[in-house]
Amino acid sequence: MSKKLRLGLPKGSLQESTFQLFKRAGFNISVRSRSYFPSIDDPEIEVVLMRAQEIPRYVTEGVLDAGLSGLDWILENEADVVEVADLVYSKQTTNPIRVVIAVAENSDIKTVQDLEGKRIATELVRLTRRYLAQKGVSAFVEFSYGATEVKVPHLVDAIVDITETGSSLRANKLRVIDTILESTTKLHANRRAWNDPFKKQKLQNLAVLLLGALRADSKVGLKMNLPCGKLDDVLAILPAMKHPTVSQLINSDWLALETVLDEKQVRDLIPELRRAGAQDIIEYPLNKVIP
Repeated sequence: MSKKLRLGLPKGSLQESTFQLFKRAGFNISVRSRSYFPSIDDPEIEVVLMRAQEIPRYVTEGVLDAGLSGLDWILENEADVVEVADLVYSKQTTNPIRVVIAVAENSDIKTVQDLEGKRIATELVRLTRRYLAQKGVSAFVEFSYGATEVKVPHLVDAIVDITETGSSLRANKLRVIDTILESTTKLHANRRAWNDPFKKQKLQNLAVLLLGALRADSKVGLKMNLPCGKLDDVLAILPAMKHPTVSQLINSDWLALETVLDEKQVRDLIPELRRAGAQDIIEYPLNKVIP
């Protein structure tokens, strides 16, 4: 096998957030418009852009060594792959997306059982059919080529669609009756590639960096100086991932303290730390947090 990892990345709605994640992990990806083969500043990785829906199939077949796609599309493709890392991010948030069944707001359909004999449109045909079979419901499931939300109620009785915030469903006056699946982005690999020592290590290294970048998303670093006598007061206020780093300033009875914490806590903590005796407080962003 060649000393290069062929990696499929999602083109479309997830592309920009994926590129940003890779940048925080230390990889710069650039792509010309309409190109499907971006450049990346790692000579051991070759990137191919394609629809997330197709990536698991190409990984299974060995066209790609590995790829990033949602659990929903891995299950839809019935892909036989190795999960390398669970990357919890999506287009707009760092939360999982949901695969939901939705009907018109004024529909008489209230439960999944009410879908018996009804027509459902979705891109996730296999996933939907398996779910309905588990519920003992027989319905006609058709493939939707797009604009799925607008098909209810004039063309179909219900849809199965992916939602991140629910805003599109609300805008189209749809009501969720059940959640089929919560899905996150998976770094997944072809089994033959996973058995290649070079590609396996490359994927493991990539997973460490990508997960580290995701952990850093909501974290910041905090540095401060304080008198030795104020250490206990400051520690009583300060949450930390583990224990803060404390060091003695040279030729001084002052200490330097450094820690990592949730960004949302900083606004309230800094005034408290200042009142407790901390000075020269510095807040700084993080690219990666590796446990």
